[in-house]
Amino acid sequence: MSARLTPGDEAPAFTLPDADGNEVSLADHKGRKVIVYFYPAALTPGCTKQACDFTDNLDVLAGAGYDVIGISPDAPEKLAKFREKENLKVTLLADPDKKVLDAYGAYGEKKNYGKTYMGVIRSTIVVDEQGKVEHALYNVRATGHVAKIIKDLGI
Repeated sequence: MSARLTPGDEAPAFTLPDADGNEVSLADHKGRKVIVYFYPAALTPGCTKQACDFTDNLDVLAGAGYDVIGISPDAPEKLAKFREKENLKVTLLADPDKKVLDAYGAYGEKKNYGKTYMGVIRSTIVVDEQGKVEHALYNVRATGHVAKIIKDLGI
């Protein structure tokens, strides 16, 4: 299991394909604050709720200077379906190799119903304009999480 990030850490650089297959890098957002959130799977109830919450609050977050990027191990084609079906406005990136998930400490051992397995740890990392970690939240809940972020960031 990879180490978790803590405030002050350099956010690991990444370049991943979006739902349309275009490459998106963290470096593209230099000079802006970025909320990078990691979720297990597109088109599942919890992940849909979370993505819709981010989309519903995108204007508020963007107005406060934040870009939002969602990352999952799904293929770009599945992300495109997810975006279309739910009218999502957040940038969704595909990390099928789980390299970025791993670099951010968002992939590791999970327990569910007494079973231990490897999976995506629902996490949110807030990166400042200089590319440093401002907040690192792990094992977050899908529901109510966006409202908590907005409150924690004082937006």
